[in-house]
Amino acid sequence: MAMRINCLALFLGLVLSFEVRAAEETGLESSQGRLIVNQMAEGFDIPWAFAFLPDGGVLVTEREGELYHLKDGRRTQIVGTPPVVARGQGGLMDVMVPRDFDQSREIFLTFSKKQGRGANTALARGVLNPSGDRLTEVKILFEAAEGGTGGRHFGSRVVEATDGTLLITVGDRGDRPSAQDLSSHQGKVLRINRDGTLPSDNPFASTPGAKPEIWSFGHRNPQGMAEDGRGRILVAEHGARGGDEINLIRKATNYGWPVISYGRHYSGAKIGEGTAKAGMAQPEWYWDPSIAPSGMIVYSGKMWRAWRGDLFVASLKFDMISRLSAAPVREVERLSNEVTGRIRDLQEASDGSIWFLSETEGALFRVSKGR
Repeated sequence: MAMRINCLALFLGLVLSFEVRAAEETGLESSQGRLIVNQMAEGFDIPWAFAFLPDGGVLVTEREGELYHLKDGRRTQIVGTPPVVARGQGGLMDVMVPRDFDQSREIFLTFSKKQGRGANTALARGVLNPSGDRLTEVKILFEAAEGGTGGRHFGSRVVEATDGTLLITVGDRGDRPSAQDLSSHQGKVLRINRDGTLPSDNPFASTPGAKPEIWSFGHRNPQGMAEDGRGRILVAEHGARGGDEINLIRKATNYGWPVISYGRHYSGAKIGEGTAKAGMAQPEWYWDPSIAPSGMIVYSGKMWRAWRGDLFVASLKFDMISRLSAAPVREVERLSNEVTGRIRDLQEASDGSIWFLSETEGALFRVSKGR
């Protein structure tokens, strides 16, 4: 009986801690005037990513492996998620809801999967049941090979491209040369079909010794990725000491890490051969000093017309959101207030409001027009 009472108390505590808290608001000054920031949910432990469901619900991941469903002011823990290795930067990471969710009920998760004594980035698909509390038919669609034993540079984002394929980012796992090695998945943007099979037009599918999933290479630790509404894919990735980048992802393109970089090693030593080399793409933008970029979106302009097409990038370092113009890509504004903190992810809601997930606050916030 005591166990039943304790379980009920725990359940009620979880529900109460995740009530919508729209009355708790702060202001945020911007180029579009004063914005309103509402805390929508709280009590997360190292949150990593979130995604909207078509019915207005929200899915939120925590690094330790929990996946939550927020709906009508309540939180439900979803059972059936794959086991994760929560070590360093690894754990349960991205969550993506595809365009056909209403028909398929599928969701996609990236996570660090155990491999021997180490771990590497993997992608799983599961079907969310109608009550939103269980994943069924969970299947590992992809796992990167040659995982290390350390806890660095897993990536890891997944985006549904306009052609229905899935793009996945994998970091170099601290093994810098692997980003240039086509026989390794590390330091790459990868492309697979929704069922885990290989698209026939991948650029290295017929290259002897190359991993056929590779779409682009020469990346360090891409923790942000977004589709711009026109089919183009942009990635935000961590540099070392300086040299965080925004890259426009093109098929078969080499983005240079660790041969070229606008940063330096943490020791202060020079990286590679400089900032440019023939056959290696230049970033659309780079930050120096680093901002530690994470989640990113390309904004539709629905709530703020002046920001249409702009990039918004979460910062894990300066407690802010970086806004960048689209053409040319350049940082034009930093948005922050007392609750932004270390931001892991941000998404645009159906009404055009911008939501962000603060790791520092352990909370989910909504940014909307001021009154």
